[in-house]
Amino acid sequence: MKSLGVFCGANIGANKAYALAADKLGRLMVAQGISLVFGGGKVGLMGAIAESVLAGGGKAIGVIPQSLVDREEAHMGLTELHVVQTMHERKALMAAHADAFVAMPGGFGTFDEICEIITWNQLDIIRKPVAFYNVAGYYDRFFEMIDYCVAEGFIKPIHREAIIVEADPEVLLQKLTGAANATSDDLVDFERI
Repeated sequence: MKSLGVFCGANIGANKAYALAADKLGRLMVAQGISLVFGGGKVGLMGAIAESVLAGGGKAIGVIPQSLVDREEAHMGLTELHVVQTMHERKALMAAHADAFVAMPGGFGTFDEICEIITWNQLDIIRKPVAFYNVAGYYDRFFEMIDYCVAEGFIKPIHREAIIVEADPEVLLQKLTGAANATSDDLVDFERI
């Protein structure tokens, strides 16, 4: 795995553990030679992980819609910053640049982004591992809902089992790297997106 798409909040969150986790994940990514692909903002957890990667000498690739450049304060010190027109283009370009994806704590935008990537995998539009960095149990209730959806017959067990949920960032990266290396085809079928 050479690059990791990270979806996370444009806010820092109420628990100090979230920013500390972003910093730790960023440092681990740099140590393993993994580039960051993210939403391109300099605020919140997005800014925290980008600063961690950049401070360690790593590569940070941001993708941000023009409408959010001023609103989220685009990070102008990145290795690469791609400004696109729509959120849809943002996700598609991130899918093209990342070998795998992880969701850190975040809100509706984070949920939208990671769930779309999960859906693209389910529909075989892409074949890239997906994980949730479950910092301080942030995603516990989310996965209670997902497991309820499985029990009620709306999500197939195989699709739930494909999602990595991990609180330890080192184990998280090990699992993602193993899954990314096991994926024989990281197809991005843009005509189906």
